[in-house]
Amino acid sequence: MDVGTWLRDLGLAQYEQEFRANDIDAEVLADLTAEDLIALGITSVGHRRRLLAAIAALRDGAGSAPARSSQAFAAVDVTTLAAPDAERRQLTVMFVDLVDSTALASRLDPEEVSELLRAYQSAVAAAIARYEGHIAKYMGDGVLAYFGYPRAHEDEAERAVRAGLAAVEAIHSLKPKYDLSLEVRVGIATGGVVVGELIGAGEAQERSVVGQTPNLAARLQSLAEPNSVVISRNTRRLVGGLFDLADLGSQYIKGFAQPVRAWRVIGESQAESRFEALHPAALTPLVGREEELALLQRRWDETRDGEGQVVLLSGEPGIGKSRLTRALQQRSDESTYTRIIHFCSPYHVHSALHPIIDHLQRAARFDRDDNDERKLAKLEELLALSTQNVTEVMPIFAALLSIPSGGRYPQLQLAPEELMSKTLDALADQVEGLARRRPVLELFEDVHWIDPTSFELLERLIERVRSLPVLLVITFRPEFKHSWSGHPHVTSLTLNRLSRKSGCAMIDRLTAGKTLPTEVLQQVVAKTDGVPLFIEELTKNVLESGLLREESGSYVLAGPLPPLAIPATLQDSLTARLDRLMPVKEVAQIGAAIGREFSYELLALVTPLRENELHGALARLEESQLVYRRGTPPQAIFAFKHALVQEAAYESLLRSKRQQIHAALAQAIEEHFPEKGTAQPEVLAHHYSEAGLAEKAVGYWLKAGQQAAELSANAEAIGHLMNGLEALKSIPETRRRDELELDLQTALGMPLMATKGYGAPETGAAHARAQELCERLGRSQQQHFPILYGQWAYRAAGGEWSKGRQLAEDFLGRAELHADRAMKLVGHRILGFSLAHIGDLLAGREQIEQALALYDPGQHRSLAFRFGQDQRAAGLAILSMILWLSGFPERASETMDRATKALEELNHFNSRGYVLAWGAATLAHLRRDAAAVRLHADAVISLSEEHGLRLWLAHGKIFRGWASGAQGSPSESVPQILEGMAECRAARHRMRAPYHLSLFAETLHRSGKTDEALRALAEAVMLVAETEERWCEAELHRLTGEMLLSLTTPNASKAEACYRSAIAVAQAQGAKMLELRAAASLARLWRDHGKCAEAYELLAPVYGWFSEGLGTSDLNEARLLLATVAGENPSA
Repeated sequence: MDVGTWLRDLGLAQYEQEFRANDIDAEVLADLTAEDLIALGITSVGHRRRLLAAIAALRDGAGSAPARSSQAFAAVDVTTLAAPDAERRQLTVMFVDLVDSTALASRLDPEEVSELLRAYQSAVAAAIARYEGHIAKYMGDGVLAYFGYPRAHEDEAERAVRAGLAAVEAIHSLKPKYDLSLEVRVGIATGGVVVGELIGAGEAQERSVVGQTPNLAARLQSLAEPNSVVISRNTRRLVGGLFDLADLGSQYIKGFAQPVRAWRVIGESQAESRFEALHPAALTPLVGREEELALLQRRWDETRDGEGQVVLLSGEPGIGKSRLTRALQQRSDESTYTRIIHFCSPYHVHSALHPIIDHLQRAARFDRDDNDERKLAKLEELLALSTQNVTEVMPIFAALLSIPSGGRYPQLQLAPEELMSKTLDALADQVEGLARRRPVLELFEDVHWIDPTSFELLERLIERVRSLPVLLVITFRPEFKHSWSGHPHVTSLTLNRLSRKSGCAMIDRLTAGKTLPTEVLQQVVAKTDGVPLFIEELTKNVLESGLLREESGSYVLAGPLPPLAIPATLQDSLTARLDRLMPVKEVAQIGAAIGREFSYELLALVTPLRENELHGALARLEESQLVYRRGTPPQAIFAFKHALVQEAAYESLLRSKRQQIHAALAQAIEEHFPEKGTAQPEVLAHHYSEAGLAEKAVGYWLKAGQQAAELSANAEAIGHLMNGLEALKSIPETRRRDELELDLQTALGMPLMATKGYGAPETGAAHARAQELCERLGRSQQQHFPILYGQWAYRAAGGEWSKGRQLAEDFLGRAELHADRAMKLVGHRILGFSLAHIGDLLAGREQIEQALALYDPGQHRSLAFRFGQDQRAAGLAILSMILWLSGFPERASETMDRATKALEELNHFNSRGYVLAWGAATLAHLRRDAAAVRLHADAVISLSEEHGLRLWLAHGKIFRGWASGAQGSPSESVPQILEGMAECRAARHRMRAPYHLSLFAETLHRSGKTDEALRALAEAVMLVAETEERWCEAELHRLTGEMLLSLTTPNASKAEACYRSAIAVAQAQGAKMLELRAAASLARLWRDHGKCAEAYELLAPVYGWFSEGLGTSDLNEARLLLATVAGENPSA
């Protein structure tokens, strides 16, 4: 069929060029809507009506003959439409039933009953068609209708409720010839369904809807009183405050296990606007619109100075146009200006002056119960605000509002055209009259839905406000065409998406400042693309989903995080965008299966379309602005404009269809793009997982996890490997399955150590499961080593040093048995680490030095990815601590410098965190260098926050807190240390807990909380006994003595006992530096009690042992102390 011929037959040939310019062919023609015709520039109501009636006739199979029906829309049976394949979608279902039809049948002749049913069905069908619903089935006295299939609109729930109310009104208004009063019940429900699958045959063939939603609608209908509409919870949520509702409470309904909440619709609410109705709670704070709001404010200021202004505010749905205009209103004192608001409606694009009539009714405060006299009185009162000649204009306004005047005013004897002209003049005069009193803020919202007559009035107002104190703000979507921008008093303002920073700020406001888990925040930001409505709805959906629980003023995950679902409040809008492109929707769905971005080359390999058809389909997707393109085919890359649109397209596919597409994509990538499988194995893993080909998926997930771990992308590595374990669940339990799981669990251990911590339950579980599988499969020692290492790390982190030492010795023994140099290196290092922490510094030093002697950069650098950190850098970091404790501070510093330099040679974030926290920051603290501690703490915190290293982040907070206290801010530092220690406990990390408590005690003491500090030290001493981590034990006793002496009533005897204990422990460990500190503390105590000779004899030999570091703070203090006591000691 030629569209040009079709238009000429209709007598509308003037639109042929516009149709051809927009690629409207015979296939597209049948899917055009009223919104499309407005977008094409067809402003005549009569022409739009004629076109829509003809389009409806096309759908009904009437060919190209012009339709003569005056009905703007026809109720279309979905079985006659060229509907798509079966798909998943959100649907609002309406079930209408005639009350007491059986009794009617018993009273009337069958022919009369048939005639009555036809009248009833026609009335219901007209109500449904008015709101573009689709009749799925006539079932005797019942009518089943769908809103959202085969083509969706952004407001299907609202359309269904309006249609339900219209059906009730239509049936109530029917006047059957048999003196009968007909009544109906209406039930409406919204939910996810599978729709479109053909069932039956011949005339009985229909497209089914599978899901609970149709059943729920039918059951709700049975709950309804005659001539009433009852809606479900989902429907009620979607319509917000658009309607007044009566809560029917929870109802027990047959076929539903749990009670179902239901509401009766009373009628349309008196909300001032759709925006207020759909946002009944407090408005979301305005974020990221400071510049736009400032521009509006400037125009408003100019208006109040007498210079009328027009602002054209455009932006895509949900971008925040209405919210911005509300912000302007909130800034102004309502008593100083007059506000006029007009709302255009998608249901009244053919209703002349609907936005104006709606505003006048609200401004006059009409009530449902007002009679004509009362309405006229209220209207007179309203008009008196803008004119002194109320009697003169009242007939025009009364006629506009369809209020009979009953002879109260002179009758208007005008032709229709003249009456309309006078009406438009009167409406413009009213605005001018109001502006003469005080400034006017006039809003025209959603002008893309404006009716032609209101459009004409708006054009008059744009001209007239130039010389009036009126700010006219007009909001619309990008597809709306106009010619107003050229006027000097007109400003165009386009709202763009929010930045990531502003999006995060908006989320923070929505959560009332309670932090979301990082992974949740990332999903919300990524999926919403800076569209405020998307951000608001998805954030609210997450908060209401049960995925989170509140803990210490923040939200934490209550379980594993699934992909965030599209909120029901956005489903219809997103589906509507796709349905406008029904002929090419399948291309969008295949593209969505590929991802947010998809290449032309890959798409062409899996789509059934020929090349020219694919080019055309992609061109239509571009024109619709659903996708963007970079480059030209075949090298073109396409990207969905919104992540949620991509998700909606993908989720509409049936699972079976998805699997077919993913399998075809995986095969195409392997065959035609093998380099992608090598560089991005996670892409193939994803497609094979979604295709249900689990074993191939697992192999690629493993490869992806290993590659990510090698890049220190630990969070990504964990994600890939966990996906592999999830895919593994569908594989039967066989030896092959165990082999695959062993590889996954082994690879998972290291990134878990880096991100969750060495002692985290997840880390321990991975290593324990790997050990179990390794033994079951009888694997080689080579595969045992990473698992054994993981078990050692888990025990050590948990403070189980005795078991940890045994595991380290076992590891080293196996390595020596197999003469494996690399594993001997690891074995010596972890044994040295264990010995040092239990206080055997000399043995620990020997083991570490043996490990370093074995290290070969060319051969052993890769061990960082198998064992969590670089063996040389980690060994040097611990050796620096051992050397300082052993009395070699200069060698300790040199060794730390070597460790830092070793980090520069590799890009491994966990090794960097290890060296910064357990090496550099620890050594700086032992040297009492607060500035250096702060420097290293800040570095490790920054690194950890960027790369998700939770363990090092906790350590960084502890060191930063100590440094803050030492630098003069002890009150601020205590919470930081507490937070770090709490995070260590949460990760089941007890390693160094006694040491951390000593830092905490020092900081408390500086805050004047010595009693609390002593309790912290007592807890640390108990932990030393429990865990056998003794390397800092001497310092714990010394600090206890210092604090006992600082009490209001010093306890010198107990302090002396603590110092003696500290000296004894340090001597046993060979910790010469801690021995020096303890001896200095005791010597100072003795000096203060007049025992200078004893003090000198105690301290002098300890100080005399040192051969380096004589300029360090500890040795300087000891030298000065010796000088003071030597003067009182004759033998010195």
